[in-house]
Amino acid sequence: MSLNCLFLDMNSYFASCEQQLRPELRNRPVAIAPMMTDSTCCIAVSYEAKGFGVNTGTNIGEAKKMCPGLIVVEGRPEAYIRLHHQIVQAVESCLHVDAIHSIDEMSCRLLGTEKQLENAVKLAQRVKDAVYRQVGKHLRCSVGLAPNCFLAKVASDMQKPDGLVVIQKDELPYKLYGLKLDDLPGIADRMVKRLHQAKVFTVAQLCSLSEQQLHTIWQSLLGTIWYHNLRGDELPPTVIHKRQVGHSRVLAPEFRNMESSHDILVRLIHKAAARLRYLKHWARQMFVFVRFMNKESWHGKSHIGLCQDTTSFVEAFNKLWQRCPQNLKPLQVGMGLFDLVNDESADLPLLDGDQKRTQLWWVIDRINQKYGANAAFLAGAFHARDMAPTKIAFSQIPDLDLNG
Repeated sequence: MSLNCLFLDMNSYFASCEQQLRPELRNRPVAIAPMMTDSTCCIAVSYEAKGFGVNTGTNIGEAKKMCPGLIVVEGRPEAYIRLHHQIVQAVESCLHVDAIHSIDEMSCRLLGTEKQLENAVKLAQRVKDAVYRQVGKHLRCSVGLAPNCFLAKVASDMQKPDGLVVIQKDELPYKLYGLKLDDLPGIADRMVKRLHQAKVFTVAQLCSLSEQQLHTIWQSLLGTIWYHNLRGDELPPTVIHKRQVGHSRVLAPEFRNMESSHDILVRLIHKAAARLRYLKHWARQMFVFVRFMNKESWHGKSHIGLCQDTTSFVEAFNKLWQRCPQNLKPLQVGMGLFDLVNDESADLPLLDGDQKRTQLWWVIDRINQKYGANAAFLAGAFHARDMAPTKIAFSQIPDLDLNG
């Protein structure tokens, strides 16, 4: 049976990046935190720390108790993004990267004789060697080979760190029976509860269900997709439509005041608007929220018409901000642009002033791409330049020259 997909998963990626870049961290328990405070949580941990029971999501204060020798490092997203692009180049030296799934995951389509078991395994080892040789030997990765991308991802998770696992079609579904339901990508706590309600408690039971039964459980076409994925069938790619573009930040202690919150939100709007233009989308609405230390929260929404320029978004935000309580201590802020329309479906602004604003921000984007993300921006965002540093969403890897 032919193997159609190679899936690469970087192991404990952020922590491994730090161990690659900083020799003093190698072979030591490391936790990556978004900021240096015990009240936050681990966003990544090294395998040495995992041996003490520390995992992603563990509170930093608790992690220090669990692992007395734990070294906590503040995350450096720009460094991880640079290494990500180097890893992509290393894989490309062996075969074409068909899709980037996250900062630490990518897949490659196998063609011709590459699909044969022996050749696929040799190619997978070449990919692993290329990453270690061209980027760094402390960046461990696992590779999965399977008839489709879903199962190749499952295979990459079955042996960590530094694994290489093959799932062939004639081994299905039995090779999956040793897994738990939430070992399968796309099944988290809420889906586990729904499966339990349907009397499905094991992967074996899940694999035994008919297409109609899975459709009923998922209440959508996803049930059909799961039916075919579990059987190793290849499905045509589905088109994903962007629903919203946004950012949020938990505030560092020194920024837990309303003035800093305002400035950080302006900076987040800059990032989101630049991303919106980069994706060639327009937004009709914007929302803003603030979560306070006393667990209260505030949110506002603005209908802005079809818009793409940062200036208009900031003006709409400043009007919303006048309604926000100013006597509480903020903990988290966030915003989003939604009700999106792509370029092909958008009617360009009719008014001359709106056209000029949009064209101005296209020019500013080109300046920032050429001279750096903070080369040009609204003066109102000046004080917040360093308050909202780059943050990686695992499903979206920003370019370092993009303002946002």
